[in-house]
Amino acid sequence: MADQDATRRPADVHPDALTRENDGAAETVEPNRHLAVAGGGLLLAGVALAAANMRPAVTSLASVLGEVRDSLGASSTWASIVTSVPTLCFGVAGIGAPLLARRMGINKVVGLSLAVLTAAMLLRTVGGTWTVLGGTVLVCAAIAMCNVLIPVVVKESFPTRVGMATALYTTAMAAGGSTGSALTPYLNSATGSWRLALATWAVVALAALCVWVPATARRSSGRQVTASSGPRRSLMRSPLAWVITGYFALQSLVAYVVMGWLPEVFKGVGIDGTTAGMLLGLLLLVGVPINMILPPLVTKTRSQSGWAIGLAALTITGLLGLLLAPLTMPVVWALLIGIGMSAFPLALVLISLRTANAADTGSLSAMSQSIGYLIASFGPFLFGVLHDVTGAWSASLTVLVAIVAIQSVFGVIAGRPRHV
Repeated sequence: MADQDATRRPADVHPDALTRENDGAAETVEPNRHLAVAGGGLLLAGVALAAANMRPAVTSLASVLGEVRDSLGASSTWASIVTSVPTLCFGVAGIGAPLLARRMGINKVVGLSLAVLTAAMLLRTVGGTWTVLGGTVLVCAAIAMCNVLIPVVVKESFPTRVGMATALYTTAMAAGGSTGSALTPYLNSATGSWRLALATWAVVALAALCVWVPATARRSSGRQVTASSGPRRSLMRSPLAWVITGYFALQSLVAYVVMGWLPEVFKGVGIDGTTAGMLLGLLLLVGVPINMILPPLVTKTRSQSGWAIGLAALTITGLLGLLLAPLTMPVVWALLIGIGMSAFPLALVLISLRTANAADTGSLSAMSQSIGYLIASFGPFLFGVLHDVTGAWSASLTVLVAIVAIQSVFGVIAGRPRHV
């Protein structure tokens, strides 16, 4: 119990606290807490709405990918590239997030990212294959900034409620992703245009921007959240940081393969397009309640290794069902995979639990997400290419099962209580 308290104690220190030397002893000086938490409720809403935009841009396109490809006369290779763009952009753009945050402040970078996201979601609906691809690149670059910086906002702004704030963040993300997948096919049918169906999601991004700006403006009388709190150090030599990066990379690879290709897998076994989109929506929807309760539970356990094993086992079971008997219980397979994909909020919690201060949280968040997403970017592309080479989904699904097994090993190591 003592070890568990020691692991969590740094998070209980307010991020604005200053440390000074007093007769050789370190003394912690608390700032004005009223200023530090100004706009906290509105900021929580801003965090939730920003998170709600981090998956619809991907899942909405995935749910009508076949229609988009056919409408544009694009090739299967183009479709494979489009499904790989999110993770590739998350990795590349994520590298620059801390640099921009130190120059401009996290609040401004996130706000600018939401503005770019709104415009880019409209841009990718007005042209041909290159415009769709270019717009998707901009969309995912904007999301990448939020991916890296929102966990730092959570760590700094809600240091004693990391589990609660992370739960809100990941729940909103899951809800946005499931809604994007489930609703887009209906919007496509109702409007008769995949362009209008995809453009609809720009409204959600605009709503997030409209909340984020006043939420962070209210904080201007207090402390502007930046990425510079605490001493900066490289985590590249930390074995634990690399393990967490590996875990983040593999769970991201699996998640974006599922979000990018699952509707096509279901269509390949004879399920109609609307139902396939609904199954992906159901898969993501089940993550909403799981993401709501998992982070607070995870933060209360000394080790998170058991959680990593359990989630991986559920994912493997669902994938094997999809591989061996796809039409027997497709809803069950989708639900199992969806629950298993809650490895994502677990990965975010690990980033906070394995760091002692907000500066290290920002460094580990940037490292795990930039490198992790770059590794994960190969997944959707190779998954699609392997299907093209073999003419079936069996080989692709088998490789994915093996990747989840390796992911569980990284999770067991990362789950042991200690700091980077």
